[in-house]
Amino acid sequence: MNAYKNGMPSDLIPGTWVKSRKSEANGTCLEVLQLPDGRVAMRNSTDPAGPALIIQTAEMESFVDGAKKGEFDRFTVFN
Repeated sequence: MNAYKNGMPSDLIPGTWVKSRKSEANGTCLEVLQLPDGRVAMRNSTDPAGPALIIQTAEMESFVDGAKKGEFDRFTVFN
């Protein structure tokens, strides 16, 4: 299960990648995939064969919590 590592081509990771319904029509979005061991893989939707970022579940939980609280709004155009 630890065969998945940071930087590996994301198209080598099997599964259904998920992106926000709010993703722009041109597909500019972040996609995520839960791995069998609970970790989360992330990739750029415009580069589906590009490198994957593999994070722990706790890291994803922290990020989502911060996003819900608006802690990352300064990185968006709609802040």
